[in-house]
Amino acid sequence: MIISLALYFIVMLGIGLYAYKQSTSDISGYMLGGRNLAPSVAALSAGASDMSGWLLMGLPGAMYLFGLSKVWIAIGLVLGAWANYFLVAPRLRVYTEKANDSITIPDFFANRFDDNKNILRVISAIVIIVFFTLYTSSGVVAGGKLFENSFQMSYEMGLYITTGVVVVYTLFGGFLAVSLTDFVQGCIMFISLLAVPIATYMMLDQPFMDTLANANYQQLLSSPKASEIHSLSMLDWFAGGSTIAIISAMAWGLGYFGQPHIIVRFMSIRSVKEMPTMRRIGMSWMTLSAIGAVFTGLFGAAFMIENQMPIADKETIFLVLAELIFHPLIAGFLLAAILAAIMSTISSQLLVCSSSLTEDFYKIYLNRNASQTELVLVGRISVILVALFAIYLAYDRNSSILDLVSNAWAGFGAAFGPLVLFSLYWKRMNLKGAISGMVVGALTVLVWIYAPITINGDSLSSVIYEIVPGFILASIAIVVGSLVTAEPKKEITDLFDEVESSL
Repeated sequence: MIISLALYFIVMLGIGLYAYKQSTSDISGYMLGGRNLAPSVAALSAGASDMSGWLLMGLPGAMYLFGLSKVWIAIGLVLGAWANYFLVAPRLRVYTEKANDSITIPDFFANRFDDNKNILRVISAIVIIVFFTLYTSSGVVAGGKLFENSFQMSYEMGLYITTGVVVVYTLFGGFLAVSLTDFVQGCIMFISLLAVPIATYMMLDQPFMDTLANANYQQLLSSPKASEIHSLSMLDWFAGGSTIAIISAMAWGLGYFGQPHIIVRFMSIRSVKEMPTMRRIGMSWMTLSAIGAVFTGLFGAAFMIENQMPIADKETIFLVLAELIFHPLIAGFLLAAILAAIMSTISSQLLVCSSSLTEDFYKIYLNRNASQTELVLVGRISVILVALFAIYLAYDRNSSILDLVSNAWAGFGAAFGPLVLFSLYWKRMNLKGAISGMVVGALTVLVWIYAPITINGDSLSSVIYEIVPGFILASIAIVVGSLVTAEPKKEITDLFDEVESSL
């Protein structure tokens, strides 16, 4: 296992060194790879940076714990990703290039709405840094759990090893390194998410549906929650869930429109004409990977019931199966898949945070005339600072990976999602409408998560996923804010028409 992981780390660092020599001399190369990614690299990079440790740990853990009632999350995500490729990808690729060659999402918003005072840019950069630091910490938590469970290392040592390797190749190779490592990591994740459920299924003594239909939750779960859910069937898609609960689960798909680390991949592909190829590769990868994650949890639950082996941390079911079923050399490769999922997302998030700190704070407020070399240096320092703070947040080892991801995902989905869609499709939208939508979306999510308000004893987040009210209220704020204020300038509407005519 150690040999497999060591080889994996060497390959990742080697890619970082290659990318460092290829494309880090200017800030566009460091942050966006010179807009020259092949569709296959862009597609798997988008998928791998999207599907973080939650795909191999969080989602299988939820399926293990609650059964098919959690499959709606996977369905919503697949539909959301498909809509993102159709609605956002082509227009964003064209618009960001024509809008003064914008290389970050805040940069695009500022150029799209002629934000001379940088109000929108700063607010969007703050949203990115706040929610991405939280999001990054979820990946660091997953890395800590992996090393603790598989190598009997301390949880804290796992945090530093995971983050350290990511920081090194992101620090030197920038966007190109992140994208190329994402491609390799995406391939590893894909193979692993097919191999583990297939091998587990072959090890079962009886049909898994029979086992799960008669599941004894007290046997399956060594958890205080066991007594609360023992009467629910793992094969019931609607177990314990109302229509609102299903809507909440599927609403994860709404988040795609506002995830900076995903949609920035659309900006990096070398030509908008290659978007269909990117979409086909990306959606095939994602659909099969999501199916693999779902069945890893279900088959894993059946396997543990048959062998009377309940596990304490449900989010480690993929790790447990890999070590129980496979030869250590292969198990090491499968553990590398989890590291791949974790590291691909962390690296993307670090780079987006770094780009915001560099382009949207340092360049605007500290040194407008900074050289390209200086900006790249600031970007690298920013990577280290964000990584250290993410480790600090991850020191709470009781953090749930899926909970951390869901909070950050909702924050971006509500703050950026409506803004991205309206900015690409509505010519009448103006700067004040954009600011209103972003602020309302972000605040709604924060209030929904942290406000001490309950409905029949349940927190607001328990009633409905915070992205739903956040997305709706942000959209209303954009429309109202734009209509009650002056129309956008002619230069802005002319640019919108130019983009329309080129699609």
